[in-house]
Amino acid sequence: MKALEEKIIAEGKICPGHILKVGNFLNQRLDTDFLFEMGREIHRLFESDNVTKIVTVEASGIAIAMAAAFYFHVPAVFAKKGKCANVTGEVYSSTVHSYTYDRDFDVMIAKEYVSAEDRVLIVDDFLATGEAVAGLADIVDQAGATLVGVCAAIEKGFQKGGDNLRAKGIRVESLAIIDDMDGEGIKFRP
Repeated sequence: MKALEEKIIAEGKICPGHILKVGNFLNQRLDTDFLFEMGREIHRLFESDNVTKIVTVEASGIAIAMAAAFYFHVPAVFAKKGKCANVTGEVYSSTVHSYTYDRDFDVMIAKEYVSAEDRVLIVDDFLATGEAVAGLADIVDQAGATLVGVCAAIEKGFQKGGDNLRAKGIRVESLAIIDDMDGEGIKFRP
């Protein structure tokens, strides 16, 4: 998505540790008009897949998942990071390692929110090593649901998570794929 690449160049900031800060529009301060443009593009990419649920992990993925769900007219469901008082009953859970926080999280979704009849699209803001997606795919599998694919707003191609998922036969579409980023700038995959 050329518009996203341009926005990353104009507003993104490269931080140490291969961190790309896009808090100005994607995951802290939300550019809602632009989020809905991304949601429309995600819908275009997967509109023929009969998606019944959009699944993401809290917290940064929620905004883009909601924007995509709006165009599919389906619920957006997010995995909670850890057990809390408002998650009751039986849950599907998986352990994921967060590249950004450099720690493991137990993510969970109440069993009542994803079922074997669902056709699930996983949507997230970033795809780096693929750990979060792998955990969500595990939850989809536990539910007996069908994973139709994965869509990330920004994929860090140099961290190979997307390529590894594709090698496993999972359809991965990313709105922008960064193949390299350093003090010189950002190089996108053609």
